[in-house]
Amino acid sequence: QVQLVESGGGSVQAGGSLRLSCALSGDTIVRYCLGWFRQSPGNEREEVAVTGGFSTFYGDSFKDRFTITRDHEKSAHYLQMNNLKPEDSGMYYCAAHRGCTLENMRLWKTYDYWGQGTQVTVSS
Repeated sequence: QVQLVESGGGSVQAGGSLRLSCALSGDTIVRYCLGWFRQSPGNEREEVAVTGGFSTFYGDSFKDRFTITRDHEKSAHYLQMNNLKPEDSGMYYCAAHRGCTLENMRLWKTYDYWGQGTQVTVSS
């Protein structure tokens, strides 16, 4: 059974950095597209960053500041968040799906497996 376990997150001042980690167990991540999504109160989950095959995408609010990477040996993927802003605050979830396409990999509803979520709070 595939499971995702997140770590990282926390509280930081604006302009600071955080790194989120997501470890996948039960399979090899080679077969999966991997992503990070954010959910703030009252809003639907939104794309932060996704990667699969030879493609990587970022949500408009996060590009140029956030970087998604994957480590096949460690069966994990990461989100490096730099120059954080208060509006970046929210619950961040990692996700995995086997067999993404370019048409669906940016949609949170595509993903089958989810981490438990980690809170990111950025103060001004």
